[in-house]
Amino acid sequence: MENIKKLNDNYFELLEERGKQSKVYKSYQATGLMLAEILNDNSHKALYIKLSKIHNSQFLIGLARKIAEKKDIRNRGAYFMKVLKEEKNK
Repeated sequence: MENIKKLNDNYFELLEERGKQSKVYKSYQATGLMLAEILNDNSHKALYIKLSKIHNSQFLIGLARKIAEKKDIRNRGAYFMKVLKEEKNK
C-alpha cells in the first residue's frame, strides 16, 4: 500500500508542475494508478484511469483484488478486462 501512495504522490507532483490541478480528475487518476499497481500492469495505466471514469471505483478495486489473489493467472490485466466485460454484459 505504501508503494501505491508513493506512486500517487509522484504523479500528482508531476501534474502540479504542469499546472493541472483538477481535484475531480485526481480521484480518477488515483484509482487508475491503484488498479495498475494491484494488477501489476503499469504499462496500461492510462487504460485503468479511463476505466475509473466510467465504472464505480470500489467495484473496480474489489474486482482487481479478487484477481490479484489468484496466483495462477499469468496476465492479470487481460484477465481483469475479460471479467469486467463479462460483468458489464450481465
